[in-house]
Amino acid sequence: MSLARQVDLKVIELARHVLRMTTAAGSGHPSSSLSILHIVVTLMRQVMRFDPRDPWNIEADRLVLSEGHAVPAVYAAYADLGGVAGRDREHSQPVTFDDLLSLREQSSPLDGHPNPAEGFPFFDAATGSLGQGLSVAAGLALAARVHGRGNRFFTLIGDGESREGQIWEAADFIIDHGLGSVVAIFNCNGQGQAGYVSRQQSPEALAAKLSAFGWRTRVCDGHDADQLMAALSDLPAAPEAAQPVAVVARTRKGWGVELLTDISNHGKPLTPAQLPQGEAQLDETAARLGGGATRIELPSPTKPAAHAERRFVPIRAAPFAEGMKAAGLWGLVEKNGCATRRAYGAALLALGRADDRVVALDGDVSNSTFAEIFAKALPARFFEGKIAEQNLVSAAVGCAAGGCVPFVSSFAKFLARAYDQVEMAQITRANIKLVGSHSGVSLAADGPSQMSLHDVAYFRSAATINAGGGAPVCVSFQPADAVAAYACTLLMADHVGMCYMRTHRPDVPLLYPPDATFEVGGSRIVAGGRGGESLTLVSSGYMVHVCLEAVAALEAEHVRATLIDAYSFPLKMEPILQAAAEAGRRVLVVEDNYPGGLGDAVAAAAAERGDIRVESMCCRRVPKSARTPSEVLAYVGLSTADICRRARQLAGR
Repeated sequence: MSLARQVDLKVIELARHVLRMTTAAGSGHPSSSLSILHIVVTLMRQVMRFDPRDPWNIEADRLVLSEGHAVPAVYAAYADLGGVAGRDREHSQPVTFDDLLSLREQSSPLDGHPNPAEGFPFFDAATGSLGQGLSVAAGLALAARVHGRGNRFFTLIGDGESREGQIWEAADFIIDHGLGSVVAIFNCNGQGQAGYVSRQQSPEALAAKLSAFGWRTRVCDGHDADQLMAALSDLPAAPEAAQPVAVVARTRKGWGVELLTDISNHGKPLTPAQLPQGEAQLDETAARLGGGATRIELPSPTKPAAHAERRFVPIRAAPFAEGMKAAGLWGLVEKNGCATRRAYGAALLALGRADDRVVALDGDVSNSTFAEIFAKALPARFFEGKIAEQNLVSAAVGCAAGGCVPFVSSFAKFLARAYDQVEMAQITRANIKLVGSHSGVSLAADGPSQMSLHDVAYFRSAATINAGGGAPVCVSFQPADAVAAYACTLLMADHVGMCYMRTHRPDVPLLYPPDATFEVGGSRIVAGGRGGESLTLVSSGYMVHVCLEAVAALEAEHVRATLIDAYSFPLKMEPILQAAAEAGRRVLVVEDNYPGGLGDAVAAAAAERGDIRVESMCCRRVPKSARTPSEVLAYVGLSTADICRRARQLAGR
């Protein structure tokens, strides 16, 4: 029996499990799963180098299922290979065919869409929000390049999904960086959810687009193992800087089961009453192909080289003074005027020189985020992503899965375009570090299209979500000066999990000594706190400096205030509430972003305590351009005079 015929019969064997598990779950995508089964079996049995019993092996070839809803096909093929699941080696167990019937159960690692965080480590990233898988594969390839590994990264993409712009952001990025270890496979079954795909997503159109982008493109029958093997056989022997390969596979939804081939059956499992008929149709398909009910034995995949288990190791970077001097920024420190974005660049370089796991990605603004300091000194670990923030974030997820510690920088406003990708990274529990510069309103002249004003509320909410074991899915920082920004960047590197840091554009005076210490969730008293204060100001980032001016002005009017820099979420509230209790039990929170951020967090904590009054000042109108930060702050009601007026009212003066 030919290999192609054996693959056909193996597909039919696994298709039964796809039908049974989706029927048992009462949901799922059997028709899409059947459309990719030939591709999955060919990859996992004939092409990929991996050990199903060691899915943690970082030397192995990887499969990214961008078309995440078709995951039952992979689960079935993985169980057939005796693959293991579990959150770590110690707690891993083989996935059996019986286990497939637990699909989508709360206690099962077989989630409705791929998610390694739930105990299925064959995958490197959560997928299912379409369009992101090719970017993840690109990041995995970058990490492999950094560490000198020769593995390959296969990505399965739906034809309807290919309308997502991020697919083409990734296609560009892969060409830009010569990532010949990435292989993109497009599953062209012609059907979406509510209708047929457009002509622009036809196999012919996709092949033409990919070729125009610079990919080596092959079109084949996705249900013919011989054609698939031919398309996947001539991959670059040395993928470094090679032209990547794209396979455009013509497939049929519901292959082998006529009950599932109609477009109306997207996402619909067979009912228990229909299941016998569906399995009978698989029998008919097998009979037409000359097979029977005998279990088909195909060769097992080739195993990769053994590898050492990865363990977290803290990074010992240079301290503030040494790092700022190395970055050529000590002159600004001596002049007492340095933006937090500049200190980020210096800290990033210090981390990169201390540990080759640290990589940096930027979205064509590295001369504004100051990631260029890293790029000039360590170009082999800097990856320019151009104006494509969605790809940038998902590629960072792949880098992290490949063993790197990726820092992604852009304007905070531009990162907002990638909030879906950020959420998918949180679902993955990816160890990525996001840095948004030009935050708040202080950049002034560029106007509101460049100002990030929703981000504090967004990332504050993430800091309240349990990632497992009590840790938040994301911690965030908003440093007020260069010392804090440098220290917080180092904290991000040593925190296992997602971090976000908000930096600002203007150069500002230093508030802290070079050896000041900071912590996740921390705060520091900047002014007052000596007794006799009648209220407490709480702020972060650039607004700490504005509040400091207000404290001085209030002091001249005999209104004494404590000022607290609350620089990190999830914020430890007890020190703030204790300081407030010692300063008149009145708190005024000041922040240059829209509501939902620091003010709401402090108010919620104070409400639980019940004896502290909290008022909040934030940006409550859409800003516009202004020549200076002071002008735009006055426009949105956050000037020094505005803060003093509100503080006097709160203090009863």
